[in-house]
Amino acid sequence: MSNETSRVTDLKDLRDLGTVRAAAAQQPAAAPRRERKVDAQGRSYATGKRKDAIARVWIKPGSGKITVNGRDSTVYFARPVLRMMINQPFGVVNRAGQFDVVCTVVGGGLSGQAGAVRHGISRALTLFEPDLRPALKQGGFLTRDPRTVERKKYGRAKARRSFQFSKR
Repeated sequence: MSNETSRVTDLKDLRDLGTVRAAAAQQPAAAPRRERKVDAQGRSYATGKRKDAIARVWIKPGSGKITVNGRDSTVYFARPVLRMMINQPFGVVNRAGQFDVVCTVVGGGLSGQAGAVRHGISRALTLFEPDLRPALKQGGFLTRDPRTVERKKYGRAKARRSFQFSKR
């Protein structure tokens, strides 16, 4: 069967056409190559979110200093669990102490803010080094946690709690 004419004259032509299509379908599609996004100062920027907290995160190569809202992370996140949480992405990709992080966080409480910073650091790392994406994706650091506080309903004391029942 020639490339110029696509007329089928025999059943054998259909069989040959099917094998060509099957061979094309068996070749895996190449994964899209992600671009490295760095600004003029050599930083990568990403936004992280968790509950009601939003973190704007900039990372650049450095000594591993993390600054949150103009303060050191050990001062801002006093609990060790929260500091461990924001350092998790670096541990997974073996980049601990190699990047300086500057971030601003608004909204929510400390736990939600730590989750937002972790999400932002993970996204910024994938923009700085696109090859780190599979490891961060497998660890679940690139997924935005969708859980938020349920809204209060009318006729209820809280979101689900009823007012106390009084028989008399």
